[in-house]
Amino acid sequence: MPGIDEALDHLVYATPHLQETVEQFHRLTGVRPAEGGRHEGLGTRNHLLGLGGRRYLEIIGPDEERPAPGAARPFGVDALTTPALVTWAIRADDIEERVAAARLRGHDPGDVQDMSRRTPGGDLLTWRLAYAETGLVPFLIDWGTTPHPAERGLPSVPLVSFSGTDPDPAGVRTRLDAVGAHLDVMSADATTLTAILDCPAGQVILT
Repeated sequence: MPGIDEALDHLVYATPHLQETVEQFHRLTGVRPAEGGRHEGLGTRNHLLGLGGRRYLEIIGPDEERPAPGAARPFGVDALTTPALVTWAIRADDIEERVAAARLRGHDPGDVQDMSRRTPGGDLLTWRLAYAETGLVPFLIDWGTTPHPAERGLPSVPLVSFSGTDPDPAGVRTRLDAVGAHLDVMSADATTLTAILDCPAGQVILT
C-alpha cells in the first residue's frame, strides 16, 4: 500500500470519553469497534478496529470503572478535551536493537517495557513496547508469541492513507529514520496525523 509503512502496527485514537467516542465512531463509520480490554494500573481501556492485514485502530480512553491512577494516563489522555489521532506504532521484533540504534542516531524512543491486558474473554495478551512521547514518530512494539490483535476476528475497514504535517518535516524525517519508520510528512503550521478509512458509510478522516 503506497505511502503507508509496511511495519505499521496500529494507530492510537485517544479520547477523554471512551464510550461516547466509540458510539460516535459507530454512527460515523457504520462499524462498531470491538471491546479490547483494560490496562490495569494505567487507568485506561480500549476498543479496536482492524485496518486490513496486521494493522488496527486503537480507541483508548479513561477506564471510568476503575479509580484514577496515581500517575498521568498514557498518550496524553488526561489533557484531551476532544478525541485525537495522537500517535502510531510500528512492529519491531528486534526492539532492543532498534532502541539502541535509534539512540546512536540521536533519538531516544524510550525504555523497553513489558505490558499486558486481558481480553473480555479472559485471554492474557502480552507485549513489549518502547514509548517516549506522542506525535509523528511512532513508538515500537513487539508482540512476541502473543497472537496479534488484528488476527483475533476484529471488525475491519481498509486504511486508505496515513500521513502527517509539521512545521519541520525534515527534522521529523530524521527521527523517523532513526527508528526505521516511514511516514509522508508535509510542511504546515501545526503538527497533525491524518488517517483516511474506507468505511461502509463512506470515507472517514481521522485527525
